[in-house]
Amino acid sequence: MVQTGWFETVAEAQRRASKRLPKSVYSALLAGSERGVTLDDNLAAFGEIGFAPHVAGLSDKRDQSTTVMGQSISLPVIISPTGVQAVNPDGEVAVARAAAARGTVIGLSSFASKPIEDVVAANPQTFFQTYWMGDRETMIRRLDRARAAGAVGLIATLDWSFSQGRDWGSPAIPEKMNLRAMMRFAPEAITRPQWLYDFAKTGRIPDLTTPNLTEPGTAAPTFFGAYGEWMQTPLPTWEDVEWLREQWGGPFMLKGVCRVDDARRAVDAGCTAISVSNHGGNNLDGTPAPIRVLPAIAEAVGDEIEIVLDGGIRRGSDVVKAVALGARAVMIGRAYLWGLAAGGQAGVENVLDILRGGIDSALMGLGHSTIHDLSPADLVLSPGFARALGVASE
Repeated sequence: MVQTGWFETVAEAQRRASKRLPKSVYSALLAGSERGVTLDDNLAAFGEIGFAPHVAGLSDKRDQSTTVMGQSISLPVIISPTGVQAVNPDGEVAVARAAAARGTVIGLSSFASKPIEDVVAANPQTFFQTYWMGDRETMIRRLDRARAAGAVGLIATLDWSFSQGRDWGSPAIPEKMNLRAMMRFAPEAITRPQWLYDFAKTGRIPDLTTPNLTEPGTAAPTFFGAYGEWMQTPLPTWEDVEWLREQWGGPFMLKGVCRVDDARRAVDAGCTAISVSNHGGNNLDGTPAPIRVLPAIAEAVGDEIEIVLDGGIRRGSDVVKAVALGARAVMIGRAYLWGLAAGGQAGVENVLDILRGGIDSALMGLGHSTIHDLSPADLVLSPGFARALGVASE
């Protein structure tokens, strides 16, 4: 079969990414922690949900538009912030352009490889993501920079316990791409000539620094330098969450919520939105898939705060299942990174088109003209599917 630029599924984008990226880069995208129980469950859980379709009286027109933190988007899918990338020379700027072309938001990681000013220029619908790291004065400077650049929302990611080790081995990531590192990784790069050529023709090597953690024009810390600062920062309290939200003064999402009691505390802290997430299986292994804990959280606080789901989305039907169980939208991470690896900006657009098409197909089969009509009645859940965490302490 002749391979074209277009691919029909996210799974095919992943296959192309595995063939195009050096082993270490591809392994970093897969990631996961410890045994990979959570990583596996994030995907498997969607297979335990079925649909209850109609066969006649279906709608000829189907509307996927919605809003997240005040931003109108054309489909209930936004780009999840992911850390420093060596996937494509244009990195987050290419992703931002793709998201803008498809009418949705990009979440930009504070560990991103491109400056926020460049990303906002490519897509004004940019949410800046931050960790609780450094002292308060340093955090305020980072927020001020994001605000000045034009970011329209803030995502605070707290779901991280610094789990160490993977049973299948962690990818080799250098501190910086100096001559020694380039010689070490040359055998990997040579086996992936297209990836190597893409970087070579720009005259740049993959930049493993984090430019959004310092002032523009100054030397950016390396990824591991930033990671070290994050690890050494005293852990945040709920008062710290409220303080951060107050300092931002605009739409604010708390990412990493898996429990009902934490969701209620997010409401009390004045958060605009929460992301039901387990950091893509990269956090505390054994945490249930976000789609399993979503129903209890949506039932408890769905009328008081916006809810998005992040984790395991590979198909438009996955998006529909999440919305039917109470999410306003979903965030995608690995799916768009594989698209970026497979085809740059066009590959990310391709992934978003795949999800849009799958959403439309599911809406049609369920007999709905809009995603806002979706409900649990459209689904068939396996016995024992849901997990209600943090309910006993209410």
